[in-house]
Amino acid sequence: MNFALFDTALGPCGILWGERGIAAVQLPELNRQATRARLLRQHPAAQEAAPPAAIAQAIAGIQALLAGDRSVTFSNAPLDTAGLPAFHRRVYAVISRLRPGETMTYGAIAAELDEGEAGDARAVGHALGKNPIPVIIPCHRVVAANGKLGGFSAPGGRETKLKLLAIEGGGAPDNRQPSLF
Repeated sequence: MNFALFDTALGPCGILWGERGIAAVQLPELNRQATRARLLRQHPAAQEAAPPAAIAQAIAGIQALLAGDRSVTFSNAPLDTAGLPAFHRRVYAVISRLRPGETMTYGAIAAELDEGEAGDARAVGHALGKNPIPVIIPCHRVVAANGKLGGFSAPGGRETKLKLLAIEGGGAPDNRQPSLF
């Protein structure tokens, strides 16, 4: 696995990839060194490298989206989700259809999946909390019922989620709800 760090409007991010595609995106920590350290704690064998064209294109998309470009899509980004649970991949497929500025509730995702454990909004929240590829798989676009924010497990927690939603013009939901995570 290889990784690269890159600057965004929110701070230094990281991206991890292998032969099958992007395996992780690291949202900003306090500084570049902290972002690198967190990425390497989670993927200690990763080597820093220059990104190939497809990964560089995904990086440019993340940078543009975090700078406010709502036209960005990641439909062609090569993702390596093979090692993720099938339920998580189904949840990620649903939220990947959301455009910048759009949100969906945990319950609506559960209802759309409508089978066994998928009927539980908490199971959806758990899957989103384990999303290794935030922004590209836009878990920040999922909110709780009644317009409440819900949780966010990335660095900065709910504050980062609010920033991402504000950048995308999705309006900030009521942020008084306790975090799910």
